[in-house]
Amino acid sequence: MKKTLYILRAFFLILSFLACLLLNYVVEDWSLLLVVSVGMSIAVLVILVDILLEGFSLRGLSAITFGLAAGALISYLLAESPLFEPLEQDSDLAENLFLTRLALYVICMYLAMVIALRGKDEFNLVIPYVRFSPESVETSLAIVDTSALIDGRIAAICETRWFGYAMLIPRFVLEELQGIADSSDPTRKEKGRKGLEILNRLREIKHLDLRIHESDVPSRKAVDSKLVYLAETLKGKLLTTDYNLAQLAEFHHVDWLNITELVKAVNQEVSIGSRLNVELVRAGKDPGQAIGYLPDGSMLVVNGGKSQIGKEVRVEVDSVVPSSGGKMVFASLKPNLPEIQADL
Repeated sequence: MKKTLYILRAFFLILSFLACLLLNYVVEDWSLLLVVSVGMSIAVLVILVDILLEGFSLRGLSAITFGLAAGALISYLLAESPLFEPLEQDSDLAENLFLTRLALYVICMYLAMVIALRGKDEFNLVIPYVRFSPESVETSLAIVDTSALIDGRIAAICETRWFGYAMLIPRFVLEELQGIADSSDPTRKEKGRKGLEILNRLREIKHLDLRIHESDVPSRKAVDSKLVYLAETLKGKLLTTDYNLAQLAEFHHVDWLNITELVKAVNQEVSIGSRLNVELVRAGKDPGQAIGYLPDGSMLVVNGGKSQIGKEVRVEVDSVVPSSGGKMVFASLKPNLPEIQADL
């Protein structure tokens, strides 16, 4: 993108220089040095304004355009109203009529522009993924929060092409993620860095429609409130692993996508006799036991697996016990099981 901008700016400077030469050829009384100096100074000034407006979004531009148009219309209606008839009839005051109308135009256009900018988050005209009705855009939106990026599983889901949404990441989510990555707490820093790695991984997925939403929501202070408001405004769904945020979205009648529920739905059901591979992470309560976890988060207790902690082993399920958190699976080591017999 930056390379393209540099090429466009260089092309603009070349066109400006050629225009100066053409102007000097048409108007022979003007010196070449004067024409080139003034013309190129104006061209450089335009590029400087372009650089200053680098962070200005299309939404802001559409809001300013609408504000200027509305202000011009209001000032025109006021200027042509009967309120100014006494000024036209009085010869002494008629001289000030032009200045009065000019001031009215400037004031109305300024106020309308400021009001439009302040309400630009409710002003949806130009941005392609902002719609007046759900039927106007075919691609559905999924607004991603920080927890979904830190979780990381969304990248693997997108790589499988099962994710049928345009993924929208607000700028304030990126700023929150950067803040977590810069935290002095090692745990938070590690989570933040993982989220940034997942973000870069998502950018490398060519078939994924990934968009960055530049506009903030100044009327909301908390990030959760901003996300819910944005999802509601853009008619999108909220992609999160945060239960509290999901409940807040439900309260505002905003649909949300839960990665954890998706993983649970696609995981194979574990039953007695199932054979699978699992990584043992710590010792169990009873002697010789080791603990591992299934992809859905269920605890798996392996009898006689203490010596294999830190390794991935093959086990066979002995029993499945329901628990308050879901289920607990008990299994035994089966190191000699052929690879083709493993269920997972």
